Amino acid sequence: VQLQASGGGLAQAGGSLRLSCTASRRTYIMGWFRQAPGKEREFVSAVTATPRLTYYSDSVQGRFTISRDSASNTVYLQMNRLKPEDTAVYYCAARSERVITSMMKRAEVYDYWGQGTLVTVSS
Repeated sequence: VQLQASGGGLAQAGGSLRLSCTASRRTYIMGWFRQAPGKEREFVSAVTATPRLTYYSDSVQGRFTISRDSASNTVYLQMNRLKPEDTAVYYCAARSERVITSMMKRAEVYDYWGQGTLVTVSS
């Protein structure tokens, strides 16, 4: 499975950006991780196929919204009320098979990764 991400860029604090990621075929889980300079990669959000369940990290809950278009195998991350601490390289990830909820936020369960897209939020 190949993942193609797009949509990063520069935004001011309080602004919005939307990321997109298209998979070459259907996967069960699609999600986003991010990695800021000098920090480890961290989970941001994920969405399952059926049932359509969404997951968020505490740091983005209420500000970011993940959605998925099954017809095009595309996942979107709408990022609102951006903060400077949201600055990072964002990676799209996918997994073909189901996984228990407690594992959903762990990078090692994802089989496929896209190239990163840089999001920079200025204060």
